[in-house]
Amino acid sequence: MAASRIVIENCAIATVDANDTEYASGYIVVADNKIESLGAGKAPENLENVVRRIDATGHLVTPGLVNTHHHFYQWITRGLATDHNLFNWLVALYPTWARIDEPMARAAAQGSLAMMARGGVTTAMDHHYVFPQGSGDLSGAIIGAASDMGVRFTLARGSMDRSEKDGGLPPDFAVETLEGALAATAETVKKHHDASFDAMTQVAVAPCSPFSVSTELLRQGAELARSLGVRMHTHGSETVEEEKFCHELFGMGPTDYFESTGWLGEDVWMAHCVHMNDSDIAAFARTKTGVAHCPSSNARLAAGIARVPDMLKAGVPVGLGVDGTASNESGELHTELRNALLINRLNTEHREAALNARQALRLGTFGGAQVLGRAAQIGSLEAGKLADLVLWKMDTLAHSSIADPVTALVFGAAAPVSASFVNGKQIVENDRLLFADEEAIARDTRAEAQRLARIAAGA
Repeated sequence: MAASRIVIENCAIATVDANDTEYASGYIVVADNKIESLGAGKAPENLENVVRRIDATGHLVTPGLVNTHHHFYQWITRGLATDHNLFNWLVALYPTWARIDEPMARAAAQGSLAMMARGGVTTAMDHHYVFPQGSGDLSGAIIGAASDMGVRFTLARGSMDRSEKDGGLPPDFAVETLEGALAATAETVKKHHDASFDAMTQVAVAPCSPFSVSTELLRQGAELARSLGVRMHTHGSETVEEEKFCHELFGMGPTDYFESTGWLGEDVWMAHCVHMNDSDIAAFARTKTGVAHCPSSNARLAAGIARVPDMLKAGVPVGLGVDGTASNESGELHTELRNALLINRLNTEHREAALNARQALRLGTFGGAQVLGRAAQIGSLEAGKLADLVLWKMDTLAHSSIADPVTALVFGAAAPVSASFVNGKQIVENDRLLFADEEAIARDTRAEAQRLARIAAGA
């Protein structure tokens, strides 16, 4: 059967390929779910089976944004503990989080996904690690929400087995046993993970953090992931308190502890990595361990400024993350392009050159694809790759006097999304979701947030 083609023309294009190829005015031809061709000027003539032509005058087309770290369930606990550092924030919120159930998880996932998708995210991920006893099929609810919205998705199936009685932070009833966590994680991978080129759903093994999981869960989790051929994700080196915790409990810093448990490698990415010394960065570079940089959350929780320019120079794969919306209430990834650039200019020598606009865009696209293990399929606009792309409207007042569209996108106000495509299928039009009712999601998430607050208050 002949491929159905969509032709996008008259747009600026930032491909984010290996050479950072850009076109001031060019075209993209999408055939079914892949990019067939792209280049300067007009699209080739006499293309067969063209079902749609888009005149994208005034637009910049980029790869779809790739989010590499999030906690969807936190959508229904936004705006709480706003003046806390990480440990105090966790202590304040775990008693509430420990009472989530399946309807809450689904509503929160819908809210989180909707906010990202309407802002240019085409690939999302969720690190979900809170599985209270009797809470229902939380993983299935989250995956279902992503499928309904048409977003490409990685579920990092998290786990915790170190509760308050073991010196951890979560309440005792909110954690799993070692055996239970491993079995449930394996079941989720086998049920939901798709290893195909154009997979819409993938699953990673993701014990939560050094201070909420046992050494054995980390070690056996790594063995499980590698036996199943899936990626691995966790939090690492987020705060000075975490570093102190690791030294006191394990006699070594976080990076050395992770390496001792099998948690460095090309199949691993970690969130935050704020407090990394030269040796830590070298270890990540040597092993090609990835980093999910979450600038807004790091600032919100006063965790510090990650050494992203140094990581990039060393060859560490780095992507961007929203992080949970209890520590980044806006829930948008496109604002992280700007925040990553600005915040990293506060923390280095030659600060004005720490990151530039194109490096920031690469973090949010190809860098994210790298750390999710999908750089061969997404993250740049190239013939043969999947058609995940965004049309940013750059001819409004907000960007009218900025000549360079990439500079306008990163340095300027958030640009409207005229269209967003995943797998060649449009999911956003003129800043509105095509497969979700935003007003209904707002009502549902408000109701579930209020229900959770009542349950937590009465506990």
